[in-house]
Amino acid sequence: MTGAERITYRLEDGVARIALADPTRLNAINYAMAQQFSAALDRAAREARAVIMTGEGRAFCAGSAVNEMDDWPEDPLRRILNPILTRLRDFELPIVTAMNGLAVGIACSMVLCGDIIIAADNAYFLFAFGKVGLVPDGNASYLLPRLIGRARTAELMMLGERLPVAKAMEWGMVNRVVPSEQLDAEAMAVARNLAAGPASLTATKRLLWQSLDNDWPTQVEIETIAQYEAQASEDYREGVNAFMEKRAPRFTGR
Repeated sequence: MTGAERITYRLEDGVARIALADPTRLNAINYAMAQQFSAALDRAAREARAVIMTGEGRAFCAGSAVNEMDDWPEDPLRRILNPILTRLRDFELPIVTAMNGLAVGIACSMVLCGDIIIAADNAYFLFAFGKVGLVPDGNASYLLPRLIGRARTAELMMLGERLPVAKAMEWGMVNRVVPSEQLDAEAMAVARNLAAGPASLTATKRLLWQSLDNDWPTQVEIETIAQYEAQASEDYREGVNAFMEKRAPRFTGR
C-alpha cells in the first residue's frame, strides 16, 4: 500500500473485503479516503456478490478527520458523505460490517448501514458530536431512534458517552459480538454465506429499509411485487429444483 492509498480491497470467494486503511489515525475519514471508498464500492458492484466493510488496525473509524476539513470541497456532507451513506443503504449487494474497534461520529452510521453487523468484543460506539459543539450527522438522528428509541438515542447523543458493543447488542444495534481475534473469520463466514445466496437477497434488503417508513398497505404491496419478481428469477427455479431433488441449491445471483 502506498502512502496515498487509504482503502484496501480484497476479493475472495465472491466476497469483496473493503477496509478503511489509515490505522495510525484510527482510520479517520479524509477526502481521499472517501473517494477511494466510493471507488471500492463501484468495483465490488462489478465483481462481488457480498461485501465486508471494516477498518484496518485497532479501530473501525474515528469519524471525519477534523484536522483536514479544509481539504474537502464545499458542502462535503451533501456532496460526498451523505451520498456514501445512502449508497450503503441502497447497495445492491449484502454488506457485512466487521466492527473491529471504536466507531465515532459518522462512522457509527456507516456501521449501522451494514445488513449484518458483527463486532469485536472490545469495540464501542461514540456519538461525540456534542463534545465539539456539533449535531449528529450521517443521518444518525434517523437511524438510531428507529433502532433503539428516542430516549436511548437522546442519552447517547446528548451525553456523548461510550456505548460498549455488549450493550449495543442488547439494544438491537448489532447482530453478533465475538472475540476480536475471531472477527475476520466470523465476518468472512457470514459473507460467504450471503455471497452464495439468491438474487432475492437484494430485494429483501430493500424491503427491510423501506419498511422503516412505509405504512401497512404500501409495504404489503411492494412486498408482493418483489415476491412475483423473485419467482421469475433463475435462482427461484434452482431453489425449487434443489428442494425437490433434496440437495443444496447452487444460486448464481440471477
